[in-house]
Amino acid sequence: MPEDPPIPHEERLTRWQSQPSFVVTRDWIVWNPERSRIIAHAGCGFEDAPENRHLVGFGISVLPELRRQGLGTRLLTEVAKMAAQAERTLLLTDTNARVPAGQAFVERLGAERGLEAHTNQLLLSDLDPALLRRWLDEAPVEEFELGLWEGPFPEAELGAIAQMIEVAANTEPRENLQVEDFRITPEKLRAWEKPMLAANTERWVIYARERRSGRLAGYSEVFWNPSRPEILRQGGTGVLPEFRGRRLGGWLKAAMLDKVQRERPEVKRVRTGNANSNVPMLRINTQLGFRPYISEVQWQVPLEKVQKYLACKA
Repeated sequence: MPEDPPIPHEERLTRWQSQPSFVVTRDWIVWNPERSRIIAHAGCGFEDAPENRHLVGFGISVLPELRRQGLGTRLLTEVAKMAAQAERTLLLTDTNARVPAGQAFVERLGAERGLEAHTNQLLLSDLDPALLRRWLDEAPVEEFELGLWEGPFPEAELGAIAQMIEVAANTEPRENLQVEDFRITPEKLRAWEKPMLAANTERWVIYARERRSGRLAGYSEVFWNPSRPEILRQGGTGVLPEFRGRRLGGWLKAAMLDKVQRERPEVKRVRTGNANSNVPMLRINTQLGFRPYISEVQWQVPLEKVQKYLACKA
């Protein structure tokens, strides 16, 4: 994304230093002494949790002018070693259409497409105020009420929040990904907040609560950092299955955009990631004016297949 301002070194550093203890990561670099710079990098990691113990995620980056010289393969060797040592059998990675070399690389490995997605972007100058007003006016206010959490989640509701996010996340489309349900606990929520807060990122979460039962029904979250004031990142938006079909998703998104326009006038672009098969959310986003920004694919490849590829290259 060369059109974006660079992420400050201090922000990256504080995120790295604040990683949760249950996240295991390894990184490797290729250093060119003549240029005094890093020319290639690989990273991989996984959560040390009871579920999904077969998975490890990885990413490899090589400067464009130095590709097809074996650097990516050399780094992949280290990734495969770590996966084998951790007894992880399935490797996950993602590519995007702006770097076609990435897709060519994983296809040579024999990886298969697990999930196709887009980063979609909304230019707030294109947002229809009449549509926003109508969605707010048509909201099911008799059944539900909205609330706001800013910054860390409130301790008193942490368990209910974790349960809501877990259900919402585990009912999103996975397409062909060989991934089990993730367990989200209050302890994990607190651990994930640490790098966010350390990097000076502000989070707003608007939630819906059923008036009759007092239960949390859905939420929508956004993230903003003062080092990139024009860009707002839309995180998760989810409605629990038993509350779907009542216009809650559109209401949550509309309420958030209304708040952003009033209180963050510097924001010009909102970006969010959506699986291409997530039809209900894409319908809401398309009506709001989100348009495809970057095409992405999540890939999966068995470790055994990667090892065979590397053996042929040796």
